[in-house]
Amino acid sequence: MSPPAAPPGVPGGRGSKGPPARKLLCMCSLSLCLTYLCYSLMGGTGPAALRSPAVLPGTAAPRSPGALLGTAAPRPTASASLSPSSSPSAPVPSAVPTRASNGSREAATGAWPRSPLAPGEVITAQSGAFERDPQESSTTDEELSRAGSPGSRGGGGSTTPDYGEKRLPQALIIGVKKGGTRALLEAIRAHPDVRAVGTEPHFFDRNYEKGLEWYRNVMPKTLEGQITMEKTPSYFVTNEAPKRIHSMAKDTKLIVVVRNPVTRAISDYTQTLSKKPEIPTFEVLAFKNRTLGLIDASWSAIRIGIYALHLENWLQYFPLSQILFVSGERLITDPAGEMAKVQDFLGLKRIVTEKHFYFNKTKGFPCLKKPEDSSTPRCLGKSKGRTHPKIDPDVIHRLRKFYKPFNVMFYQMTGQDFQWEQEESEK
Repeated sequence: MSPPAAPPGVPGGRGSKGPPARKLLCMCSLSLCLTYLCYSLMGGTGPAALRSPAVLPGTAAPRSPGALLGTAAPRPTASASLSPSSSPSAPVPSAVPTRASNGSREAATGAWPRSPLAPGEVITAQSGAFERDPQESSTTDEELSRAGSPGSRGGGGSTTPDYGEKRLPQALIIGVKKGGTRALLEAIRAHPDVRAVGTEPHFFDRNYEKGLEWYRNVMPKTLEGQITMEKTPSYFVTNEAPKRIHSMAKDTKLIVVVRNPVTRAISDYTQTLSKKPEIPTFEVLAFKNRTLGLIDASWSAIRIGIYALHLENWLQYFPLSQILFVSGERLITDPAGEMAKVQDFLGLKRIVTEKHFYFNKTKGFPCLKKPEDSSTPRCLGKSKGRTHPKIDPDVIHRLRKFYKPFNVMFYQMTGQDFQWEQEESEK
């Protein structure tokens, strides 16, 4: 007996015009697959695209301390983890927005040279390029040419012997500008086992293409066991300098003289003002927008004081054990104490002591003398100890607030507390 026919209209029945159930299921599945494929091609990489933002090709992974400039996320360094949670509660500095289209300010600041960011100097495209001021230096091309010529003394001063051998430096004073590098250089040159160039060679930032032989000829002659040194403060903020110095000698000892970044910025401005009286006021140059209190971190006088940002570049090539941080403030209040640290760091006998210093009340900083010499102490030139212009207290307050998180991060990276915030609270 044949099976009864299915009612008309039921799938599979004799009267049904629709496809079998299996075919209908396959068609539905295929339709869903095509829909998903189209979505993937048009909208991204599937459902995961809805959960997390895509990383644009060619964008660099953010790094700290650039995060505090609104440009990066924290990244551990060779010395310590620099995540925001590890630092004390401190106000985050003002964001760096697009430079305001203020015609008067643009015209006023046009006198300051600006150049594009060097690789590794992280900042948003909106912030403008960091400018590079010429560093204070008595060095001229003629002086360096003389120093680099065969048979020259290499700028080592009257105590440099005519015998010995010219060597590449084993130690460098790499910064910072207006921190006290000249005072440190003059003090360490009083040590009989140190020979240092009096001028700033600027080899690793301006004259690198001249080659190591030119650099060697700039150096003074030394005897076996003596240390050859030079100082160029702009090295600390030059992105290429760490790699270049490491290529010369990876065991090079580095000395950085740091100072309260607010005071350093004002001193930097004062130096430029003495040469260019027509420049705008400090207040005009320090802000992108004075009303909103937005600090202009692209101005070199401000940028140099973000020590943590620059130090991170050096820690990629040198361990902290090869870097000595000298306090510019203590170099004034306790020069013998700071020089003891420098001599220990260089492996030298402590010969430069308190007998070498005399505090000059007029200038406001110590002067150098030889302990066995009763002549008038030798002080730094008139370019040192200039009287700073009066700055609006509100500007000072905003700068302190801007620098505080960077200072805290710098303390963590170096393992040293320079107490700049404490000094300010006592004023």
